[in-house]
Amino acid sequence: MGTLHYGSPATGFTLDDRTLAHIELVMMAKLRRQESFAFAITDEKSQLRQAVWISPVTALRFEYDAPMPEINRLWLQDLVDTANSSGGLRIVPEPDPAASR
Repeated sequence: MGTLHYGSPATGFTLDDRTLAHIELVMMAKLRRQESFAFAITDEKSQLRQAVWISPVTALRFEYDAPMPEINRLWLQDLVDTANSSGGLRIVPEPDPAASR
């Protein structure tokens, strides 16, 4: 399990390393382009939904327990699509890469 540290002082959001790696790539791409966006996350145990505003001045740190996983390009595109929507970035189910062949 990894942690997305947001803000200062930091608030931590725990995500599995695979999900966090994909979220990091989407966030960094948006921030490189100086784009702000909302990020909504739901805690699976408590079902508590939180939304935060991510901007180029937001303090972010990605902390992993394992090496960078293989990236699923289909999932990455799905996440980019949500980040570019009016609802902002949210975690959607990972598609099976073999299903697109």
